[in-house]
This record gives sequence, structure tokens and C-alpha cells, in this order.
Amino acid sequence: MSSDMYKEIILDYYKNPRNKGTLESPQSVARDSNPLCGDVVEMQLNFSDGKVSEIKFNGDGCAISQASASMLTEVVMGKTIEEVRKIDKNVLLENLGSPNLGAVRIKCALLPLKVMKTALYQYLGESITREESNSLS
Repeated sequence: MSSDMYKEIILDYYKNPRNKGTLESPQSVARDSNPLCGDVVEMQLNFSDGKVSEIKFNGDGCAISQASASMLTEVVMGKTIEEVRKIDKNVLLENLGSPNLGAVRIKCALLPLKVMKTALYQYLGESITREESNSLS
């Protein structure tokens, strides 16, 4: 995918975010920030029958972090818990158009994934493993 195409995808998701907002009674909420650039992302999730039944995000930050959060909500919605566990940075970057991001910008793109996984593990009453945490950065 060309660089211009990936920029268009990110700008579309940034300007027209999907699933941005607040759930009335979320079963799990996680929030984190990227101190390097000030991005803040919060994910709220509900589950039903072992699947993500609702997901919303809130936050502020650069176009990459907010577009990534928006896109991730679409990727996760309706997936089983096991399917969500398997989502990694490669899946997210592929959905963003496999942009060639530098070290700082990759953290912007992956922050929503880290936050969503944290919310998932909180719901499950588990801790995210160090190995998995490292795979998200």
C-alpha cells in the first residue's frame, strides 16, 4: 500500500472515529498514556457469551493513536475472547496499512492495543504477561 493511501486511511479514522464515546455500564475499563507525545487512550468493553458485545474508546492525541484506537474497536467487535487474545501488533499495523512508522510513532499506534488487552485481562481477572506486554511495544 502506498504511503499516501495509508495516510488517507489514518486521516479518515481520525476525522471520523468509529466507536468513540462512553458505554453506560462497561464491564471493563482501562486507560493509559504515551508520555513521549501525550497520547491518552481509554477502552471500555462489555462481553456477552464469551464475545466482545460492545466496545468504545475515548482519548486525545495524535492522528495515529486515535485512528488506531478507532480501527481496533472495529477489529475487536464481535470477536471471541480467544480471538481477541491473538490480536497482536502485526494485525493492527496491517489494518493501518502497514505504515513504516518510526520508534516513537509505533508507540502511538500500539497504545490502543495495549489498553484494550489490559481491559480484556482485567475482565478475565488475569494479569498481562511480560512476554505479551513486550510484544505490544
